Amino acid sequence: MDQSLNSLLYLVLPESLCKYFELTKVVKDDKSEIMDLYLQEINEIPGEYSNARLSSKGFFEEVTIQDFPIRGYRVFLHIKRRRWLNEDTSQVVFRNWDVIAKGTRITKEFAAFLKESGGYPGF
Repeated sequence: MDQSLNSLLYLVLPESLCKYFELTKVVKDDKSEIMDLYLQEINEIPGEYSNARLSSKGFFEEVTIQDFPIRGYRVFLHIKRRRWLNEDTSQVVFRNWDVIAKGTRITKEFAAFLKESGGYPGF
């Protein structure tokens, strides 16, 4: 995806997503007013495993979470996380992400916004 478009993401997405993920596709449906952003974790070994022998083993199943609306469009993030095989231990390793608000399918930042504004039941 165009580097300038990825730079624009820093204005609308949580910093942790922009730092470790790249935008691979955007699908905007004017009729349903939905924007789908597809993000894929970059192939960069997690720092805590920098001394281990890791080999990339693809991705976990894609997860979809809802984020802040953008210009009247409901925004859904489709996130693909990487996994690696630790050649020394034969264990699958991955970054420990805590992006999704507990008990929801929306980002923590969006959940906090909705809680503060009273716009999401259950908070």
